[in-house]
Amino acid sequence: MSDNTSDTDGGEPQTDGGGVPAVPPDDETPTWRERKERTQGLSRLTYEYFERSRREDQDLRQESTYVERDVLGFPTWPHETIRNLALTSFFVGMMFLVAAAAPPHMPEAADPSSTPPVILPDWYLYWSYGLLHLNPINPELAILGGEKLVSDRVYGVMANIVVVSVIAIVPFLNKGSARRPVEEPFWAALGVGGVIFAITIAALPLEDMITFIPGELVFNLVFFLPLIGFFLAYAILKTMREGYMYSLNRRYYRLRPPR
Repeated sequence: MSDNTSDTDGGEPQTDGGGVPAVPPDDETPTWRERKERTQGLSRLTYEYFERSRREDQDLRQESTYVERDVLGFPTWPHETIRNLALTSFFVGMMFLVAAAAPPHMPEAADPSSTPPVILPDWYLYWSYGLLHLNPINPELAILGGEKLVSDRVYGVMANIVVVSVIAIVPFLNKGSARRPVEEPFWAALGVGGVIFAITIAALPLEDMITFIPGELVFNLVFFLPLIGFFLAYAILKTMREGYMYSLNRRYYRLRPPR
């Protein structure tokens, strides 16, 4: 009778190669004190994390009887903690390297007695600041003698409220389960138009600095470019959708029939 036994018949756990596996089985996992005594630094712990997670995921896939494989979750300690620590250490090191190699330029101190010609907020607020420059579309009512019913400043604040409200309500309007732009051409195109509008409205406060384009043309492009981007994105995604959805549905419903 042969002494060789199959892994599926209760033999030793399957490994990637001969000899002792690099990562011990779960029932032989060392304690934190033992791990601390024999550790060789963050690189060793990171290697053990990836090796163990790969082996556990492989075992789960082999034991699974479902057509769609189960999703394997890992505990926060030590799996996720070690991974996040490795990533954090890398990016923090890169920031220190960039800060040491290219220190920021320190401009001259501000002069409180003079006002600069161009006043701008931080770059991520350009779109909001641009909405405060919608003076040309603030309507003048003839019944009031050609005066504006709402001041330009209040009109800009109201525009901010409208834009933020639209952004906040979109997730409640689109309740589909699509994950790819080609599956929902309208909503994807709406997102493309919104991104373009955020860029163009951010350029509106800079029209005094954009001297090679007339100011009126800059104002018109703020609203026309998002519309052009919306229709182009919708047309392209709509054209791709038929072939993509046919292939996707044929593959998906073959694996899991609809309920």
